Amino acid sequence: MTIQEADKHFIHTYNRSVVFTKGEGMYLYDDQGKKYLDMGAGIAVSALGYSNEEFKQALKDQIDDLIHISNLYYTKPAIKAAELICNVSGMDRVFFTNSGAEAIEGAIKLARKYAFNKNPQSKGEVIAMDHSFHGRTMGALSVTGTKHYREAFEPLIGGVSFATYNDLESVKALVTDETCAILLETLQGEGGIHPATPEFIKGLRTLCDEKDIALIFDEIQCGMGRTGKMYTYQHYGVTPDILTTAKALGCGVPVGAFAATEKYAVAMVPGDHGTTYGGGNPLACTAVSKTVEIFEKENLTAHVKEMGTYLTEKLEALAEAHPDKVKEVRGLGLMQGMELTIPAGDVVAKALQAGVVLISAGTNIIRFVPPLIVEKEHIDKMINVLDDVLSE
Repeated sequence: MTIQEADKHFIHTYNRSVVFTKGEGMYLYDDQGKKYLDMGAGIAVSALGYSNEEFKQALKDQIDDLIHISNLYYTKPAIKAAELICNVSGMDRVFFTNSGAEAIEGAIKLARKYAFNKNPQSKGEVIAMDHSFHGRTMGALSVTGTKHYREAFEPLIGGVSFATYNDLESVKALVTDETCAILLETLQGEGGIHPATPEFIKGLRTLCDEKDIALIFDEIQCGMGRTGKMYTYQHYGVTPDILTTAKALGCGVPVGAFAATEKYAVAMVPGDHGTTYGGGNPLACTAVSKTVEIFEKENLTAHVKEMGTYLTEKLEALAEAHPDKVKEVRGLGLMQGMELTIPAGDVVAKALQAGVVLISAGTNIIRFVPPLIVEKEHIDKMINVLDDVLSE
């Protein structure tokens, strides 16, 4: 099966250039047998790398038992996964979804339902951030503060305004009696790899407490150990009211979740929300539980801290070696960005030819989100390839 054959049948929403056939550890292999070092992890998804034997066996065993049952009933995998996610996230209750975008949709609905319960005339307004990205479904697009993602699909859901990221006063200026939620990524991904400042996060928490507004953290990309804590907000000493998570949550099995504190979680009652394959699919929840178990057993967050420090040092040295082409390095843990003075797409394409998979964030930023099992030797190999590309 060639790319040309595939192009005949797919709706073209991605520019694809390789047919991958298998993965092992940190490496992917294409249909020609070429080996690639993967430093993108399927866009921050494959935290355990590829073909982890313990992970695979858990899924195989669950397939033998039960793949799907109506969410009118509980299953043991769903109960276990819910308990584990509440434990590692600090939330009280969880709803499993099929994706990150669905998690955002559910989080918005939960915040609006809480506001409705207080006042049935509430307009349920939401404050989101400029340059944010929360997904491509209509509700998620409505709170995505990047024009080119939104404009072709307007009108979107109303009642959304956009503040400046890391500018508390700009948020306060938008708050009204109708504001039901403030939504943000604790570390912006698509917007260019921008971490939130402690002052901003703590200020938002205080503001939301004063106004009884739901504080929603989108940790779909930056959560699940990627920054050295299970969730990035845990670096700041605050807790959100509602949390969204996905990507590495299932390490390649499609699953997401929104979780909440008891105060907000009880706002939803039977009939308020649902999805055929979400809500606790036993196969997806097996992936969630096994992912968390492996994280804890192998102490992956400690490994992320060590490798994140090493990655930062190597990227900063690369920036010093190429000051004409590298503007800045920023990020946390194993979610780093390198802002260039040249198109990132060109660098990504040349790295791919050299056998290293990278991804971009916008037009001039390379995003580094490798599998969390990455070692120094892998980082060194990537740096050598980038050094060659930037030297051209």
